[in-house]
Amino acid sequence: MPFSELGLSPKVLAAVEAAGYTEPTPIQAQAIPHALAKRDVLGIAQTGTGKTASFVLPMLTHLEKGRARARMPRTLIIEPTRELAAQVEESFVKYGAAQKVNVALLIGGVSFDEQEKKLQRGVDVLIATPGRLLDHFERGKLLLTGVEILVIDEADRMLDMGFIPDIERICKLLPFTRQTLFFSATMPPEITRLTEQFLQNPVRVEVAKAASTATTVEQRLVATRKEDYEKRETLRGLVRAQGDDLTNAIIFCNRKRDVATLSRSLEKHDFSVGALHGDMDQRARMATLQAFRDNKITLLVASDVAARGLDIPLVSHVFNFDVPIHAEDYVHRIGRTGRAGRSGKAFTLVSKADKKYLDAIETLINQKIEWLQGDLSALPQTEAADDGVEESRGGRRGSSRGSGRRNGESDRRRGGRGAAPQVDVEVASDVPAIAESLSAPIMDERPAPSRRPERPDRTSDRRGRDQGRDEASPVGFGDEIPAFMLIATGV
Repeated sequence: MPFSELGLSPKVLAAVEAAGYTEPTPIQAQAIPHALAKRDVLGIAQTGTGKTASFVLPMLTHLEKGRARARMPRTLIIEPTRELAAQVEESFVKYGAAQKVNVALLIGGVSFDEQEKKLQRGVDVLIATPGRLLDHFERGKLLLTGVEILVIDEADRMLDMGFIPDIERICKLLPFTRQTLFFSATMPPEITRLTEQFLQNPVRVEVAKAASTATTVEQRLVATRKEDYEKRETLRGLVRAQGDDLTNAIIFCNRKRDVATLSRSLEKHDFSVGALHGDMDQRARMATLQAFRDNKITLLVASDVAARGLDIPLVSHVFNFDVPIHAEDYVHRIGRTGRAGRSGKAFTLVSKADKKYLDAIETLINQKIEWLQGDLSALPQTEAADDGVEESRGGRRGSSRGSGRRNGESDRRRGGRGAAPQVDVEVASDVPAIAESLSAPIMDERPAPSRRPERPDRTSDRRGRDQGRDEASPVGFGDEIPAFMLIATGV
């Protein structure tokens, strides 16, 4: 089916043809007619199948009629990340070249003043992240009562990862009669139930099984030890082994600090590399992405901020330095390669500690991923390094160096498993009740005392009194008997 049969306007069809597209993807062919008919749509398709154009093209057709008013956008698109929002803006610039469509981008890391100026002039399309959108609304610079179409992109992540309160608040600010479009690559049943409060009698468009991976991506697992330095060495060898097949690649880490560490390590080993994570300022993030698109850097080490929806068509490889904790993220990560019918390769480094996460991924995608050069059983047995540390610590606490004195002292601090305390006879005669309470129960209930090593003669005690001692030092209070123990009781 060609684009001309979908019902798009001539201007939009001309822009699509100018972009070099002749036939719509399955998600576009099924979703665009419903979107043009003003129906609510819940679209589910593999990442990289053209979901963005599924809502951009019908929106451009609708926007040919009417005009924008100051501070009152006609359409609203909510994205989870700044990069996705900027990418959608590029789609409107490309497909809306023949139309006078005003587009505003509300994302963090950019001046409020410039964004407010665009809103004041009036915008047809408002693309925003939830936080910055609400910031403008609370400043009184934005009214949402004129929104005709609402698009929530990457709906599962928007709802599942902490955006629910913001999305609910935004939806309450919009007209009830709006059209709502949800698009995502994954849509678990529990998330689908949440969408029921945002969509009215939606058309469910599902062109591929939810959470399935593209058949154009060759997936492999690589067994590795869990230590970071060994994982980095394994990764370097894996990247070098790809040879000329690797034109560029994205390497995913679970934590932002690992992104910085790994990128520095790769740079130290003479790889062309850049880093991308959520703590970078917006200008640096966009500059890094542009350098990667322009092939100025070959490897992009990134957190999951780059896993969702980024369209960089010529990515040949994806490496998961860390197995993703959330199984859905695996689908989005490897979806950065093998896009638009191209082939790609995805390698995931797996240690024994990652087994439960791997099982969750294989359950989600309903397929077993093949191993490259042996599975986890091929790894050498882990040295009992941790156990050795504990044993050495236990030895220092136990009976190795200075065992007699150290054990005796520590036992007395803990209530003692060592020799029972001895009570001086003269003190006991003065305070028989105390002496009996100290000696009798301890001797009856505790195990036999361990033999204490002999100590050398001492020529002076702690108080500096010169007195030679041949007998063993007392185990109880020693020379430091509390004063109250020495008070005569009159007995």
